[in-house]
Amino acid sequence: MNNINRDLMAPCGLYCGVCSIYIAHRDDNEKFKRVLLPVYKAFVKSTDDIACTGCLSEGVVFPVCQKCAIKSCVREKGIDGCHQCVEWPCKFVENFPLAVGKKVIKRAIPTWRELGDEKFVEEEEQRYHCPECGNQLFRGAKKCNKCKTSVNVD
Repeated sequence: MNNINRDLMAPCGLYCGVCSIYIAHRDDNEKFKRVLLPVYKAFVKSTDDIACTGCLSEGVVFPVCQKCAIKSCVREKGIDGCHQCVEWPCKFVENFPLAVGKKVIKRAIPTWRELGDEKFVEEEEQRYHCPECGNQLFRGAKKCNKCKTSVNVD
């Protein structure tokens, strides 16, 4: 796996490279962070807290992902992710607290199993672009922030 950033390979299948928190932090996009603040108000106090360098990174990890039951589970099992687990889907997936996340996990894990790491990441990165103008999107986006086209890429 030479071409992909392992820090972004969340064990649950929610590829961090298309996460709104990761993108806002990576791009140091204060306007985007202000938009995200009310969405994540239960977990953060200010836009300074809208920060993450990837689920598996040694850097800043978003509070929700720090305490992730799925991440703990795969570590206990000694595997890299749900795509390697014979018990998938499990209670952690079925009880995932965010509807979009659960939907994406259920789509992503079979795809990851089928394609392997590099092709899975490539497909996730290609998927999250506006079909009209090509603008980069994030997981959960309902419309393109550039051309305002409604999107459903999750």
